[in-house]
Amino acid sequence: MAEQQNVILPTSVENLIDSICKEQNQLPPDAKLRRQLAAIGEQQALHILSKISKNKIRHTLSAFILHMLKQQSLPLSPSPPNPTRPPHSSLLHALGELEFRKAFLLLSYAGGECLENVTTAEYIRSLKDLPMATFEKTVWEAVGQKCVNRESDRRLYVDWDSGKSHVYHCYVSSDGNLRFKGPILQSMRTHLQKCLGDENVLLVKFDDDRSVRNVRTSAEEANALYGKFGKEGICVGLRLYRFFVFKDGGKEEKKKDPTTSSVKCYFVRIESYCSVDESASYVLSNKTMFEARSLFMHVHTLPSLDKYMARFSLILSKTLKLDIDLATVSVKTIQDEYCKVKSIDENGNIVYDNGKPRILTDGTGFISEDLALLCPNNVSKGTSVENKYIQEIRNLVELEDMSKAMIEAKLNTHQLPLLIQCRLFHMGSAMKGTLLVNRKLPPRTIQVRPSMIKVETDSSLPNIQTINSMEVVTTSNKPNRAYLSRQLITLLSYGGVPNEFFMGILRSNLEDADLVYTKKRAALRASINHGEMDEYNAAGMILCGIPLDETFLQYRLSILAKAERKRLRGGKLYVPDCFYLMGTVDPTGSLKKNQVCIIHENGQITGDVLVYRNPGLHFGDIHVMHARSVEGLESFVGHSKYAIFFPCVGPRSVADEIAGGDFDGDMYWVSKHPELLQYFRKSDPWIERSSVRLDSNVRKPSAFSAEELEEELFRLYLETRFQPSSTMGVAADSCVALMDRLLTLRNDCSKENEKEHVKENILKLIDIYYVALDAPKKGGRKIQVPKDLAVEMFPHYMEKDRSFTSTSILGLIYDEVSRWQTKDISMKEIRKLSCFDIEVPSSCMQKWETLYEEYRKDMTNALKDNSRANDEAAEVIRIYKEKLYGAANMEDSPKNIRDIYNEALAVYHVTYNYAIQTNSVSKCSFAWTVAGSALTSLYTIKQNEKALNSALSVLREIFGS
Repeated sequence: MAEQQNVILPTSVENLIDSICKEQNQLPPDAKLRRQLAAIGEQQALHILSKISKNKIRHTLSAFILHMLKQQSLPLSPSPPNPTRPPHSSLLHALGELEFRKAFLLLSYAGGECLENVTTAEYIRSLKDLPMATFEKTVWEAVGQKCVNRESDRRLYVDWDSGKSHVYHCYVSSDGNLRFKGPILQSMRTHLQKCLGDENVLLVKFDDDRSVRNVRTSAEEANALYGKFGKEGICVGLRLYRFFVFKDGGKEEKKKDPTTSSVKCYFVRIESYCSVDESASYVLSNKTMFEARSLFMHVHTLPSLDKYMARFSLILSKTLKLDIDLATVSVKTIQDEYCKVKSIDENGNIVYDNGKPRILTDGTGFISEDLALLCPNNVSKGTSVENKYIQEIRNLVELEDMSKAMIEAKLNTHQLPLLIQCRLFHMGSAMKGTLLVNRKLPPRTIQVRPSMIKVETDSSLPNIQTINSMEVVTTSNKPNRAYLSRQLITLLSYGGVPNEFFMGILRSNLEDADLVYTKKRAALRASINHGEMDEYNAAGMILCGIPLDETFLQYRLSILAKAERKRLRGGKLYVPDCFYLMGTVDPTGSLKKNQVCIIHENGQITGDVLVYRNPGLHFGDIHVMHARSVEGLESFVGHSKYAIFFPCVGPRSVADEIAGGDFDGDMYWVSKHPELLQYFRKSDPWIERSSVRLDSNVRKPSAFSAEELEEELFRLYLETRFQPSSTMGVAADSCVALMDRLLTLRNDCSKENEKEHVKENILKLIDIYYVALDAPKKGGRKIQVPKDLAVEMFPHYMEKDRSFTSTSILGLIYDEVSRWQTKDISMKEIRKLSCFDIEVPSSCMQKWETLYEEYRKDMTNALKDNSRANDEAAEVIRIYKEKLYGAANMEDSPKNIRDIYNEALAVYHVTYNYAIQTNSVSKCSFAWTVAGSALTSLYTIKQNEKALNSALSVLREIFGS
């Protein structure tokens, strides 16, 4: 099989072989015959296969091909030009001489066409030394415009060497055809990309084929359609990529694009016959798939395939690499603290669940102060606003004679992150959790606990190469405004908080939403909260002083007001004195069972608080705790801020009582709101009534042969991609519907039996939901929601097809928001700003009249494909911004500022003229989306004002959520 994979045939030949195999139920030809087909060239191979396709195969396809080759007196055993290389066409060799991103761009612009039909080897070689921007322009005009014909599919970047990651997409259709898209420049890199290099990672998407059959492809059908790619890999020119890892992004990934799968699949380069790769070292060269994965972690030591891939996908986390050489760091394992009950002696008895001790410190360890200094203090989802002090501190830390005074001097200017959520890859082990800064530790020390170690080092592989790295996901940051959720409102309501409280909060929120049209503070808050909708253009317009009654700004504000109402309709109510903090364990051991310590902006908070964790569904998932001051805490964390510390005592971790939480980065909702504390009455916490047990019939990954393991892992991907589990969704939706019923029955004393029955069913659903949530990581059997628990009718606020009108608090909130009218400004007269009523060079006007007409066509094409409309539209906007600025944005533009202003004014007038002509205010968006930065800058100048730069994070902190 490995030999067969090296014999690369032209796409047209591969497609015809696949077609014959499917239609006549035949196995593909063996490696020997594939070499012979490659040797005779594409045209003769197609001639033979075309004849075969028109006849019924009596024996085997291989025998038929052999017979046809003999008939034509062709050599049966051609000698390859190089014993280690299969024969390739001169065109592929020419492609292999290009820098990979150039070669991939050419394949991308070829669309679904065979490369031989759109270019020649000589032409490819003539492009070899062109700068990337010139190469792109040349290939687009020669190939892309003919084969792609969609401006949004063009990869137009002014700065190709900006340091951004290059992402390469491969789309596989159900008929086996490949279509490439990229490179796509992004600001984020995964650990996988950082270790292998962008060009060696291929993001592969397999078509569901529902558009043709209107039926979901089953896992079995998917395996029949795509299984060969798991076995043989994917060829990109003369590079071979093999399946490596996949990850289900869940709800977050689905939110980005509801029309596509949330499961991402990555192939990595294993072999290359490209001349450009011959002299370059590559970490996976001559490595088996086992050795390749072992570079990252010894994942083969895990007990099941589900757990194997759940843990291995840690390499796909979006992280910030900490500049630490782990070879110089002492990574120590310290004991977890166990849950205990009182006993005769002072030590207490350890509490066990299913033979395993309960843990109080699940997922949290320590990091020394000097290492914590190297971490930015504002990391979120792997990104950071770079702190200017980090490099200075790093330089000091690397000095052997650094004094404590020097460290403390820098501490005055750089706030340490109190908690660091990270992924630690070390000597084949993989660790996941949080590290609490500990000033008592010796320098260059990290302490992890067994509960953080998700993959153990295989001691039987002492000399195997590994990649060691500390990857930061998030730090403990200053919390934004916190909002309630449907689940939280339901549990608070069940706990005694009256409907009047929520309705009062709702009305206050609605009044704030209405102020967006007339009050700048409310308008700015809404524009920042929903800034991702328009890249913060509305916020920029407001901040530069453009009046709120400006036509397009009013239109944008009406959209933001609708977004605010949609959020409110879904139960996302802003309540003061509430916030989210990352959780960890009290290192001093001072806190008692129902106590917490909270460090916020101005130090430690005291008094009663409510504590909750998403996605808690259980009645007892909201705890009433007492926040107290802990004197000894400062000796550990110094003046670092923003975390909630839980007690390290008792028969069960408080975090585990709250929706099965732990301390590996979980965020906890905290409320000091006096009315919530006054009304709420807590319930007993959730107790797991059924646990996930490892299926005794499950084979360990180490029990599979190398080929079997690859086949099973790819099959697991196809099952996850094409047969996703609906257990969590069904359980959660059914639970919401039953909780709604329970709330409406709450005061009806005549229906006690029904209330108990509904409550019992809710508890069963919660068990199923929590078990399903962690099932893959625990390697247990897949579970389903029993039919008698699955609800068929839902409250109207869930907006399902089959619904009933709910009178619970969530129904009341939904109806109240729906009654509030959104301001309609669609027919408002469109007027231009008087300060922009100045003469613009006619050449600029003519240029942008032409470009605006092209834009409208491009945007129309981009919006045709609903599944990719958002991405395609964003791509069109990006292209026209670069046409204006000659760069990705105004700040990086090489153009003269006067020329930028003239072109921006031309964009403004051309756009507004068309909007006035069509009486459509929405058409004004092109001006502000493309030229917004220049227009707001020019407006400030025209008003004789001085602009101040402000970080978005600061604006969000002051005005936003």
